[in-house]
Order: sequence, then structure tokens, then C-alpha cells
Amino acid sequence: MLLGIALRLHAYPESVSSRPHLATIEDGGRLVATALMTPPHNLVLASDDPGEEEVWELLARNWQAKGWPMPGVLGPSQVAQSFAQTWQRLTGQPYWEGDRERVFELTRVIAPRPGPGHLRTATLADLELVLAWVQAFFEEALPDTPKEDAEETRRSWGRRIEQGGIYLWELEGGEIVSLAAQTRPVSTVISVGPVYTPPEQRGKGYASRCVAALSQLLLDRGWQRCSLFTDLANPTSNSIYQKIGYRPVCDFNKYLFG
Repeated sequence: MLLGIALRLHAYPESVSSRPHLATIEDGGRLVATALMTPPHNLVLASDDPGEEEVWELLARNWQAKGWPMPGVLGPSQVAQSFAQTWQRLTGQPYWEGDRERVFELTRVIAPRPGPGHLRTATLADLELVLAWVQAFFEEALPDTPKEDAEETRRSWGRRIEQGGIYLWELEGGEIVSLAAQTRPVSTVISVGPVYTPPEQRGKGYASRCVAALSQLLLDRGWQRCSLFTDLANPTSNSIYQKIGYRPVCDFNKYLFG
């Protein structure tokens, strides 16, 4: 996630309205931890040494010295919790657990049960539907995510459509029943998300077939793995993705400060 965001910032610096904050911590030439924040969003962390308190204290004190805001932190569960505990100790700010997510990866698609519909690439004619469904997705799945400027959101998703990165599951007759997108291409891995099916169309296998078809398309294009995030509070999504070949890699936790 962190590398994918950094690459997007490099390619589209105009996509953020506030200056991003990026940091690395090294020890004897060895990379110990990396951090990235695009205000007003949460700090994203990565580290192979999640329990190293000195690392998180160094990062937290640097953040304090810069006077940067710290709304919350997101990262592999132990990494995020260790930083949250350190931030609370240094600042006195309490923290509480936000979203709990799980990262999955896929190298081979297990075809779901056949059913109606087919995958097609979204076009700019679908922009209003895409914007409405993306907003519904964030309101339902990530309600504490800061809202972005409406015009910038329109430009961002319009650009993703023009680049061919948004896909729809369409029934015969033209009814659209599910959406999935590709995101964060990094080396040999590409992510899938968001995935959204309106409530009245759920339980019919549309999301499973949509994500399976998109994942196979991405593998066919040469990506070695597809990855995606699921909300651990949503047993349905955790189940359907495993049935089409996604396997758990690690858990991601969000902690919010107040």
C-alpha cells in the first residue's frame, strides 16, 4: 500500500491538495521503517521490526517537531499498534482501534459458479454511476475516511476510467450490478479495489464473478499476483474472495487518535 501510494504521488503530484509527508528510518544502512501521510489521511507505516520502540519514538518525535497532524495510523497490526502506543506515551493522546482489515493475494483464480453477466471496462459515459457507487462504498466500508474535494474526486476517477482501470459487471440488457477497480501497480503485484455491489444486487454472486474475471484478466496481462484488502467485520467478503483463490497474507489495523 505504502509503495503504491508513493508511486501514484510521483506520477500524479497534482492528485493531492496538501504536501505529502514521507520518511524512512535506517540503521547502519539497513532500511528499518518507512512512513507516508497525505493529509488529512492517516499515517501509513511499514517495517520488518514492528516491536522496535526506539524506531517509533524517533518517528513520533520527528513528527512532533515538524508540527504535523496525526489523525491516526494504519499498517500491519503489530506495527500500527506499536506506533499508537508510542504516540500515546509521548503525547498523552488516547487512541482507539478503527478498521481491522486483512490483506489477501491471489496467484491462480478458482472460477466461481457460472452465472449471468460479463466484465466490461467502464467508459466516461459511466462516470456518474462510478462516482455514486464509490461514494456509497466509502460511506459504508470506510466511514471515517476524510472526504475529498468533489471536483478532484471527479477528475481522479475520470482519469482512472480513461486509463482503463475501472470495470463493471453487466447483465444482458445493459443493467450494471457490480464494480471493481485495479489500483496500486507495484513491480509484479497489482491490487483490486474498491469492489462495490449495491445492496439490492447482493447475494447473487455478481461480486465474486466480477472480481474473479478481473483477477484473471490481470494475471493474463502478466501480473504475478493480485492483492486486495477486506474488512474483517464483513464475513461475506472474506469468504467469497477465498473461494475464488485469494489467500490471507497479514492483518492491517487502523488506530485513531483523539
